[in-house]
Amino acid sequence: MTHLALFDLDHTLLPCDSDYEWGQFLARIGVVDSKFYAAQNERFYQDYKDGKLNINEFLRFALKPLSEHSRAQLKEWHEAFMKEVITGQLRQQAIDLVKRHQDAGDLCCVVTATNSFVTRPIVESFGIEHLLATELATSGDDPLADFTGEVKGIPNFREGKIQRVHDWLGTQNLILGELPRSYFYSDSMNDLPLLKKVTNPIATNPDIRLRNEAAKRNWPILELFA
Repeated sequence: MTHLALFDLDHTLLPCDSDYEWGQFLARIGVVDSKFYAAQNERFYQDYKDGKLNINEFLRFALKPLSEHSRAQLKEWHEAFMKEVITGQLRQQAIDLVKRHQDAGDLCCVVTATNSFVTRPIVESFGIEHLLATELATSGDDPLADFTGEVKGIPNFREGKIQRVHDWLGTQNLILGELPRSYFYSDSMNDLPLLKKVTNPIATNPDIRLRNEAAKRNWPILELFA
Protein backbone atom coordinates (compact mmCIF):
# COMPACT_ATOMS: atom_id res chain seq x y z
CA MET A 1 0.00 0.00 0.00
CA THR A 2 1.14 3.53 -0.79
CA HIS A 3 2.11 5.80 2.07
CA LEU A 4 2.36 9.55 1.48
CA ALA A 5 4.91 12.01 2.87
CA LEU A 6 4.20 15.70 2.33
CA PHE A 7 6.67 18.39 3.31
CA ASP A 8 6.31 22.13 3.60
CA LEU A 9 9.53 23.83 2.48
CA ASP A 10 10.27 27.13 4.21
CA HIS A 11 11.28 26.76 7.86
CA THR A 12 10.42 23.07 7.56
CA LEU A 13 13.00 21.47 5.27
CA LEU A 14 14.87 24.77 5.08
CA PRO A 15 15.85 26.84 8.13
CA CYS A 16 14.90 29.97 6.16
CA ASP A 17 12.08 31.30 3.97
CA SER A 18 13.05 30.93 0.31
CA ASP A 19 10.39 33.41 -0.86
CA TYR A 20 11.62 36.08 1.54
CA GLU A 21 15.27 35.34 0.75
CA TRP A 22 14.64 35.57 -3.00
CA GLY A 23 13.10 39.00 -2.50
CA GLN A 24 16.05 40.11 -0.39
CA PHE A 25 18.43 38.74 -3.03
CA LEU A 26 16.71 40.75 -5.79
CA ALA A 27 17.00 43.85 -3.63
CA ARG A 28 20.69 43.23 -2.96
CA ILE A 29 21.62 42.86 -6.62
CA GLY A 30 19.63 45.97 -7.58
CA VAL A 31 16.96 44.30 -9.70
CA VAL A 32 14.27 46.09 -7.71
CA ASP A 33 14.14 49.33 -5.74
CA SER A 34 16.12 48.02 -2.80
CA LYS A 35 14.72 50.13 0.02
CA PHE A 36 11.06 49.89 -1.03
CA TYR A 37 11.18 46.21 -1.95
CA ALA A 38 13.02 45.14 1.18
CA ALA A 39 10.52 47.03 3.36
CA GLN A 40 7.50 45.51 1.57
CA ASN A 41 9.07 42.07 1.68
CA GLU A 42 9.53 42.42 5.43
CA ARG A 43 5.91 43.53 5.86
CA PHE A 44 4.48 40.59 3.93
CA TYR A 45 6.76 38.15 5.75
CA GLN A 46 5.54 39.45 9.10
CA ASP A 47 1.91 39.18 7.94
CA TYR A 48 2.56 35.57 6.97
CA LYS A 49 4.03 34.76 10.38
CA ASP A 50 1.09 36.51 12.05
CA GLY A 51 -1.41 34.47 10.03
CA LYS A 52 -2.94 37.49 8.29
CA LEU A 53 -1.25 37.45 4.89
CA ASN A 54 -3.35 38.62 1.94
CA ILE A 55 -2.00 36.03 -0.46
CA ASN A 56 -3.26 37.75 -3.62
CA GLU A 57 -1.73 41.09 -2.65
CA PHE A 58 1.54 39.38 -1.82
CA LEU A 59 1.64 37.45 -5.09
CA ARG A 60 1.06 40.61 -7.15
CA PHE A 61 4.07 42.08 -5.39
CA ALA A 62 6.31 38.99 -5.50
CA LEU A 63 5.59 37.95 -9.10
CA LYS A 64 5.94 41.41 -10.67
CA PRO A 65 9.78 41.27 -10.97
CA LEU A 66 9.50 37.87 -12.66
CA SER A 67 7.31 39.39 -15.38
CA GLU A 68 9.83 42.15 -16.13
CA HIS A 69 12.78 40.00 -17.19
CA SER A 70 13.47 37.18 -19.62
CA ARG A 71 13.51 33.57 -18.47
CA ALA A 72 17.19 33.36 -19.41
CA GLN A 73 18.03 36.30 -17.15
CA LEU A 74 15.89 34.94 -14.32
CA LYS A 75 17.61 31.55 -14.61
CA GLU A 76 21.01 33.23 -14.31
CA TRP A 77 19.92 35.11 -11.20
CA HIS A 78 18.39 31.99 -9.68
CA GLU A 79 21.59 30.01 -10.16
CA ALA A 80 23.45 32.74 -8.26
CA PHE A 81 20.72 32.71 -5.59
CA MET A 82 21.14 28.95 -5.13
CA LYS A 83 24.91 29.28 -4.74
CA GLU A 84 24.92 32.36 -2.54
CA VAL A 85 21.89 31.72 -0.35
CA ILE A 86 20.30 28.28 -0.54
CA THR A 87 23.19 25.82 -0.74
CA GLY A 88 24.41 26.90 2.68
CA GLN A 89 20.91 26.38 4.08
CA LEU A 90 20.63 22.71 3.08
CA ARG A 91 20.84 20.76 6.33
CA GLN A 92 21.73 17.09 6.62
CA GLN A 93 18.95 16.54 9.16
CA ALA A 94 16.35 17.58 6.59
CA ILE A 95 17.96 15.57 3.80
CA ASP A 96 18.01 12.51 6.09
CA LEU A 97 14.31 12.97 6.97
CA VAL A 98 13.34 12.95 3.31
CA LYS A 99 15.61 9.98 2.60
CA ARG A 100 14.00 7.90 5.37
CA HIS A 101 10.64 8.29 3.67
CA GLN A 102 12.10 7.62 0.24
CA ASP A 103 13.88 4.50 1.49
CA ALA A 104 10.58 3.30 2.96
CA GLY A 105 9.02 3.62 -0.50
CA ASP A 106 6.73 6.51 0.47
CA LEU A 107 5.41 8.87 -2.18
CA CYS A 108 7.15 12.17 -1.36
CA CYS A 109 6.04 15.66 -2.34
CA VAL A 110 6.84 19.21 -1.28
CA VAL A 111 3.72 21.35 -0.78
CA THR A 112 4.62 25.04 -0.54
CA ALA A 113 2.97 28.42 -1.01
CA THR A 114 6.18 29.79 -2.55
CA ASN A 115 6.09 29.85 -6.34
CA SER A 116 7.46 27.03 -8.44
CA PHE A 117 10.13 29.15 -10.15
CA VAL A 118 11.84 29.85 -6.84
CA THR A 119 11.30 26.42 -5.31
CA ARG A 120 11.77 23.77 -8.00
CA PRO A 121 15.60 23.86 -8.01
CA ILE A 122 15.56 23.79 -4.20
CA VAL A 123 13.24 20.79 -4.10
CA GLU A 124 15.44 19.01 -6.63
CA SER A 125 18.36 19.53 -4.23
CA PHE A 126 16.50 17.27 -1.80
CA GLY A 127 16.04 14.63 -4.48
CA ILE A 128 12.25 15.06 -4.43
CA GLU A 129 10.48 14.68 -7.76
CA HIS A 130 7.04 15.99 -6.91
CA LEU A 131 6.33 19.65 -6.13
CA LEU A 132 3.04 21.40 -5.47
CA ALA A 133 3.71 25.14 -5.42
CA THR A 134 1.97 28.32 -6.49
CA GLU A 135 2.16 28.18 -10.27
CA LEU A 136 2.97 31.14 -12.51
CA ALA A 137 1.06 32.08 -15.64
CA THR A 138 3.14 32.47 -18.79
CA SER A 139 2.72 34.35 -22.06
CA GLY A 140 2.46 31.15 -24.09
CA ASP A 141 2.61 27.37 -24.13
CA ASP A 142 6.37 27.20 -24.60
CA PRO A 143 7.98 25.86 -21.37
CA LEU A 144 10.33 28.86 -21.43
CA ALA A 145 7.67 31.48 -22.20
CA ASP A 146 7.97 34.64 -20.11
CA PHE A 147 6.02 35.00 -16.88
CA THR A 148 3.06 37.38 -16.91
CA GLY A 149 3.09 38.23 -13.19
CA GLU A 150 -0.22 36.42 -12.68
CA VAL A 151 -0.98 33.16 -10.89
CA LYS A 152 -1.98 30.05 -12.81
CA GLY A 153 -4.81 28.33 -10.98
CA ILE A 154 -5.28 28.79 -7.24
CA PRO A 155 -2.51 29.88 -4.88
CA ASN A 156 -1.05 26.90 -3.03
CA PHE A 157 -1.82 28.46 0.35
CA ARG A 158 -3.87 27.40 3.38
CA GLU A 159 -7.01 25.58 2.11
CA GLY A 160 -5.62 25.84 -1.41
CA LYS A 161 -3.02 23.26 -0.45
CA ILE A 162 -5.77 20.74 0.28
CA GLN A 163 -7.31 21.19 -3.16
CA ARG A 164 -3.96 20.97 -4.91
CA VAL A 165 -3.04 17.77 -3.00
CA HIS A 166 -6.39 16.17 -3.86
CA ASP A 167 -6.00 17.12 -7.53
CA TRP A 168 -2.43 15.81 -7.70
CA LEU A 169 -3.26 12.55 -5.93
CA GLY A 170 -6.03 12.08 -8.48
CA THR A 171 -3.40 12.02 -11.21
CA GLN A 172 -1.73 9.21 -9.24
CA ASN A 173 -5.05 7.35 -8.90
CA LEU A 174 -4.93 7.91 -5.16
CA ILE A 175 -7.36 9.43 -2.63
CA LEU A 176 -5.96 11.09 0.49
CA GLY A 177 -8.61 9.73 2.85
CA GLU A 178 -8.05 6.17 1.63
CA LEU A 179 -4.28 6.08 2.18
CA PRO A 180 -3.29 3.93 5.18
CA ARG A 181 -0.71 6.49 6.29
CA SER A 182 -0.14 10.09 5.24
CA TYR A 183 2.41 12.45 6.79
CA PHE A 184 2.63 16.21 6.58
CA TYR A 185 5.57 18.10 8.04
CA SER A 186 5.07 21.84 8.53
CA ASP A 187 6.25 24.70 10.72
CA SER A 188 3.34 27.04 10.20
CA MET A 189 -0.13 27.58 11.63
CA ASN A 190 -1.07 28.59 8.07
CA ASP A 191 -0.86 24.86 7.25
CA LEU A 192 -3.33 23.77 9.91
CA PRO A 193 -6.04 22.96 7.30
CA LEU A 194 -3.85 20.37 5.57
CA LEU A 195 -2.29 19.11 8.81
CA LYS A 196 -5.81 18.16 9.96
CA LYS A 197 -6.38 16.11 6.78
CA VAL A 198 -3.47 13.65 7.13
CA THR A 199 -3.17 10.65 9.44
CA ASN A 200 0.23 11.75 10.78
CA PRO A 201 0.63 15.52 11.19
CA ILE A 202 4.08 16.54 12.45
CA ALA A 203 4.69 20.08 13.66
CA THR A 204 8.22 20.67 12.43
CA ASN A 205 10.27 23.57 13.81
CA PRO A 206 6.83 25.03 14.63
CA ASP A 207 5.97 28.68 15.14
CA ILE A 208 4.51 29.45 18.55
CA ARG A 209 0.90 29.23 17.39
CA LEU A 210 1.38 25.82 15.75
CA ARG A 211 3.44 24.62 18.72
CA ASN A 212 0.52 25.41 21.04
CA GLU A 213 -1.97 23.81 18.66
CA ALA A 214 0.15 20.68 18.35
CA ALA A 215 0.39 20.41 22.13
CA LYS A 216 -3.41 20.65 22.42
CA ARG A 217 -3.91 17.97 19.77
CA ASN A 218 -1.08 15.71 21.01
CA TRP A 219 0.70 15.95 17.67
CA PRO A 220 4.41 15.16 17.64
CA ILE A 221 6.80 18.12 17.47
CA LEU A 222 10.01 17.71 15.49
CA GLU A 223 12.92 20.09 15.90
CA LEU A 224 15.08 19.51 12.82
CA PHE A 225 17.42 22.44 13.35
CA ALA A 226 17.77 22.53 17.14
